[in-house]
Amino acid sequence: MGLEGKADANKDKAAGSVTEGVGKLTGDERAEADGKAQKTQGKGKEAAESVKEAAGDARDSAKGFVDGLKKD
Repeated sequence: MGLEGKADANKDKAAGSVTEGVGKLTGDERAEADGKAQKTQGKGKEAAESVKEAAGDARDSAKGFVDGLKKD
C-alpha cells in the first residue's frame, strides 16, 4: 500500500470515527451518518490501495517469471 494512500485512508477513517462519535454524543443523527459514511470511504480507499499493491506484486512476479524464461 502506498504511504500516501494509506495515510489518506487512515485520515478518513479516524475523522469519520470522531464525527460519528460526536453525533452519537450529541444526538445528531446527521453527523453520526456522515461519520459512518466517511469511515466507509476510508475503508474503500484502503481496499483500493490493497488492490493496487496486489496488482503490482502480480506484475513483478510475472516479469520475474518471463525474465527467468529468457535466460534459458
